Amino acid sequence: MAKARAHSSKRTTHHLLLAVSLSVCVLLPLLLPAAATAAVAVAEGDGEIKSALGAGRQWVTGKDEVNLVAEGDTARVGSVEEDEFAGGFGSLDSMLQWAIGNSDPEKLKEEAADVQKLSADELLKRRQEIKELMEKLKMPSDADLMKIAIADLKNSSISLEDRQRALQELLVLVEPIDNANDLDKLGGLLPVIQELNNANEEIRTTSAWVLGTASQNNALVQNQILGYGALVRLVKMGYSTSTEEAAKALYAISALIRNNVNGQEAFHSENGGSMLQHILVSNSIDVRLQKKAVFLVTDLADFQLNSGNPQFPFLSDRLFLKSMVDMLSNFDLDLHEKVLLAIKSLLKLSSTDVEDFEFYDLEGVLLRLGVQLEDLTPEDQKEFAAEVDGLRREVQTLFQQKLKQGKATAT
Repeated sequence: MAKARAHSSKRTTHHLLLAVSLSVCVLLPLLLPAAATAAVAVAEGDGEIKSALGAGRQWVTGKDEVNLVAEGDTARVGSVEEDEFAGGFGSLDSMLQWAIGNSDPEKLKEEAADVQKLSADELLKRRQEIKELMEKLKMPSDADLMKIAIADLKNSSISLEDRQRALQELLVLVEPIDNANDLDKLGGLLPVIQELNNANEEIRTTSAWVLGTASQNNALVQNQILGYGALVRLVKMGYSTSTEEAAKALYAISALIRNNVNGQEAFHSENGGSMLQHILVSNSIDVRLQKKAVFLVTDLADFQLNSGNPQFPFLSDRLFLKSMVDMLSNFDLDLHEKVLLAIKSLLKLSSTDVEDFEFYDLEGVLLRLGVQLEDLTPEDQKEFAAEVDGLRREVQTLFQQKLKQGKATAT
């Protein structure tokens, strides 16, 4: 939200500063009788003024400069965003305080007398002017900010920097589910999807990120994005040599097809399994991306188990299972945990032939992993290693049970 508003404020800062100045000019005369009294009290050494809008406040008259600086630094903590946006004034009250403190008390008294002579109609007009100014000072709503960002995306002449900024604004704005649901209504979903084809890698990456954020645990947006055919492009982005682009594409795919039968069928139709296989077997792929791919495999397998829907052939493909077993040879505790969870879920699928795991020596790999976890783990990771080893034992037991069941059935 802060990013979006920061960008919006760039366009409106000069209008806000003007409005602040005008509001002081309009408000001060209306409140001059009270303001004049307060200012005179300060001039006569009272040291405290009663705000025309609220409670009493201390007015600084002669404090030590060092104390002023120290208090000023303390006062700014926690209120930077609001004060910067309002041009240095935290509220209308603080504007009035500043105006009184920087005015001539005698002149205020003279002007107060003039204000008291205003007719009822003139006072009403002044109040209307204040109301209009306050409307201009209001912060734009999320919908307003989304419309601005969407308009930028639709503007073909906008710079790459501004296009990226618009996407970053939407990334923050679509986090709340209501805003995500409004993205298509406001005409913003298709422009974001179209940016997946942008020649600029950063633009493509952020677009995928926006789609993933908007569709997370949101069936409505999932189906909208699927309806626009975005999955085809996202799967292709999963092959990218850029780790960041491929990771965000995988993030978007995971969010898009999670617990969504239509999305998972579309993923299979677009040969998404081959994309996952590419990530899992490539030695040049960043291990962080491989972890995301393994997590998606587990998610897909678990959904098939829990939903009772037809199981995808690629999850039981021999080469696919081999790639999962091979990943246990890489010494990375976090990766081991994720791979073991995936194998555990794959072993439970009725479509998985346990003999394929036997063929690729899952038993031997698990035994060697147990030795690694016991002997080669750094001291500061021993506790996590013990948890991973417990999971390894579970997988080993499940594998042996499934193997016995398979052989018993065969005989």
